[in-house]
Amino acid sequence: MRFRHRSLGREVLLNGADSLEIIEFYLDDKCLPSFLLRGDFESRTFHALVATDVEGDNVRVVTMYVPSLDEWDSDYRVRRVTE
Repeated sequence: MRFRHRSLGREVLLNGADSLEIIEFYLDDKCLPSFLLRGDFESRTFHALVATDVEGDNVRVVTMYVPSLDEWDSDYRVRRVTE
């Protein structure tokens, strides 16, 4: 439901699927191994956090958002180091 408030509907993820790349991974995440994906759709970059349920043979989208240059490099692939 938050996707709609962020202007990121499922069509963004589906239509940007060819551009998806893993930029971070969390293999020991609390419930399921998860991955932060970076994608592009209609000149917009987005991030999607997905959890992988290998035993259940599915992938769950946890959240999607438009990354901020305050937190990411200019390509939105590497987090900025904050001290």
